[in-house]
Amino acid sequence: MPITSAVVRYLTGLASAVLLLTTAPGAVAAQSSAPAVAAQPAAPAATAWQPPLSTRGRYIVDAEGNRFRLKAANWDGAQGSWTGSGSSTDPANQHAGQNSYGIPLGLDRVPLSRLLDDFHALGINSIRMPFSNEMIHETSPVPDAAVAANPQLRGRTPLQVYDAVVAALTGSGFAVILNNHTNTSRWCCGIDGNERWNSSQSTARWADDWVFMARRYASDPRVVGADLYNEVRRDVFDDPNWGLGDDHDWYAAAQLAADRILTEANPDLLIVVEGINWTGLPVDGLPHGRPLLTPARTLSHTLVATHKLVYSAHFYGYTGPRHSGATGIGETHDARYQDLTRDQLFQALTDEAFFVEQESGNHFTAPVWISEFGIGAGETGAAARAWFGNVTDYFADHDADFAYWPLVGWEGHDDWALLRYDTDGHRYGILDGGDWRGTAWNHLMTAPTRNGPLDPVPVWRMLTTDHGDHVQSLRVRAGGDWDTGAYKAACPDGLRLAGLGHTSGRGLCTDVTAGDLRAEGNAQTVVTDERYVPAGGDWDSGYTKLQCPSGQYLIGYSRRGGRLSAALCVPARTPLAGTGRTVWFDRSDNRPAGADGGDFAYGDYKGQCADDEYAAGIAFTTRVGSARGPAALLCRRLP
Repeated sequence: MPITSAVVRYLTGLASAVLLLTTAPGAVAAQSSAPAVAAQPAAPAATAWQPPLSTRGRYIVDAEGNRFRLKAANWDGAQGSWTGSGSSTDPANQHAGQNSYGIPLGLDRVPLSRLLDDFHALGINSIRMPFSNEMIHETSPVPDAAVAANPQLRGRTPLQVYDAVVAALTGSGFAVILNNHTNTSRWCCGIDGNERWNSSQSTARWADDWVFMARRYASDPRVVGADLYNEVRRDVFDDPNWGLGDDHDWYAAAQLAADRILTEANPDLLIVVEGINWTGLPVDGLPHGRPLLTPARTLSHTLVATHKLVYSAHFYGYTGPRHSGATGIGETHDARYQDLTRDQLFQALTDEAFFVEQESGNHFTAPVWISEFGIGAGETGAAARAWFGNVTDYFADHDADFAYWPLVGWEGHDDWALLRYDTDGHRYGILDGGDWRGTAWNHLMTAPTRNGPLDPVPVWRMLTTDHGDHVQSLRVRAGGDWDTGAYKAACPDGLRLAGLGHTSGRGLCTDVTAGDLRAEGNAQTVVTDERYVPAGGDWDSGYTKLQCPSGQYLIGYSRRGGRLSAALCVPARTPLAGTGRTVWFDRSDNRPAGADGGDFAYGDYKGQCADDEYAAGIAFTTRVGSARGPAALLCRRLP
């Protein structure tokens, strides 16, 4: 969400910041019973689609394989609106003077049925629904005034109101993406106790809440996604990171929550992972910036379900690649996005986010959803207005998935909202003429887009044992710990191992050319010695060879420290034969010319089989002074 203070909260007094960071949500036991899902009428023709959603390369598709472009908006309020000072019940202390009471805005002014009609009139097909962890656990009912236009919601807790809103949206044909926006029910995004997923709670509690929410709506197929956390950023003391393995590792936390959601709650959900929104102190001369999705180029997520990952980023004109968005005290001399030329802006959008979907055939390739962007209807600045036209042009020209911030607001309070309502329920905004944003919005909504069925594309995914196991095959997990004490990695079901790094412990998985090779059942072979190397078949003289039995192929490996420990092989559904070749990579890269997959082991020597090959063995050395990681692959021609 956009910040509104002119002073960067990173630079507020340390004592105040520490006080904010230690403010707990005061949550109580969550309501565990799943909400009843009302009988859903047929979706309007304009929103007809078949859940669940999944991905094919850079695109999101529905259950029939048809492109589903997220043309969305954010219906905020349930994440909280209190700004953190003064009474939490005083509208003057709420963002834009709008007290949301911890539920979606507008329910005090407009009946749900009218709101849904207005959403359809906008042409959107999906809604991002922010919530706070505090909201989940709140047991007090909302005041009657909060739902004055919807008396059927009186006496309900914030979560029960959220339930009703979600059911109404999905019943009207909208796709709903749940978004964990904040820990505490207060407006973000500075030093406010919501900087990270675990700023005001443990990572385990955060993941538990996600399992709870995913289960709660599992019976509603039009709840299609879990947007894991909003605008991960620095607190007073430390930055979030992407892959260091500590308590501030956003990469690892997202991986944990995603796997738990997909295995314990709802395997059909899209998993939305937003990039890191800010690191460093916004002070000239000190390191600072907005990494967004750039870390995914060398360390991307591999989920247990290979077609469920969506990456996300936010763009606002008053922020910039190295600008926090502040004015006055705390403002640096870095350019804002609205200060960039059109070409510079387009390059920044590509470099910071859209490379993920534009560079096809990589381990990081996935749809990119710009889940927040926006501007005020009252904006008069030429640079800001030009930015909005430019950024919507880019989204239109690149057929991007998007979600405007925000969807609903109060007239006379938040002019950023697409739709604003006064106390009598009269509507103002982009549907009613006179809104300068209309031209850009209409261009975005009506520009040519890829529609209809999309063919499946090859999948490439990376494995990493940087800080522990990365076993992404559910079939392998069902068999238990296959190399106790070692760091283990296994490709997701349907993929085979195609490449390895020499010392990094990273691997590359794919289904290119052959699709899912694995036979029915959960049979597997853990190879720890040379017993399956046939007589006269020494393909790597002088090295220890872990070769799969005949008719099997590699899907995983394990290591103990820097030494290869075991190879994991599974039987193929069709006979495997074909000539083999040794692919060495202990002294340099050895990958096919123009190979897909990307740099799956950044900074390491890598070996990779060709697209028409499968990996049947790994060799390494135990010589003193030599790296004992993988040194060669046995690659054999696919039948």
